Amino acid sequence: MEQTLGRVLVVVPTYNERENLPLIAERLRKALPEAHLLIADDNSPDGTPEIADELAAADDHIHVLHRQEKQGLGAAYIDAFRWGMSEGFDVLVEMDADGSHQPEELTKLLDALAEGADLVIGSRWVPGGKVVNWPGHREFLSRGANVYVRLMLGLPVRDATAGFRAYRAAALEKIGLSDVESQGYCFQVDLTLRTARHGLRVVEVPITFVERTHGTSKMSGKVMYEAFWRVGIWGVTGLPGRLRRRH
Repeated sequence: MEQTLGRVLVVVPTYNERENLPLIAERLRKALPEAHLLIADDNSPDGTPEIADELAAADDHIHVLHRQEKQGLGAAYIDAFRWGMSEGFDVLVEMDADGSHQPEELTKLLDALAEGADLVIGSRWVPGGKVVNWPGHREFLSRGANVYVRLMLGLPVRDATAGFRAYRAAALEKIGLSDVESQGYCFQVDLTLRTARHGLRVVEVPITFVERTHGTSKMSGKVMYEAFWRVGIWGVTGLPGRLRRRH
């Protein structure tokens, strides 16, 4: 049975995305006019904050969260989620600013939420999912990372590292955000694992991931290393905080 979703907030973290931000904001507002957009900027030095402010001044469905420094993807999303829940939004969506996540596919994620999911992941690696213009080494790393996650954590999820996803606010409240320390793409695995271990429903829907055409990827060796060692630790000891297994 489909459920009413309520108010939807799409969170787009930015750091040096001045070329991409106006384009993705326009596409989102056209694809889902009733949704609100929150730009969470990490004090970009390239003029992105000023562009975000201009967009917000022209559209009452666009908001800006100015963060004082670059602290990682996880910290940006947590601040944005807290803002969204304090403002009464019922659904919180993660979406990249670089165009790799297509706003036109967002309705597929929201439809799955309406059918009873608590977390919906836009997946590259389920049947029907695909990537466009991605270098072979990036696909190898992503597929390999997700195999590692499944083996270490026992998660029946094909794309736990995916950053295009939609949460019910009630699910985020239930899993808690206060002790989340992971950053980078490990943050996505962290919240997926917390959601599953709380007995909440995780669903994947296929998407087409398109490699960015402007700007620079934020992927780095540090990001990959964090994901590798944190997932390894969780596989042995469980999640940090209140979900840690007691021995």
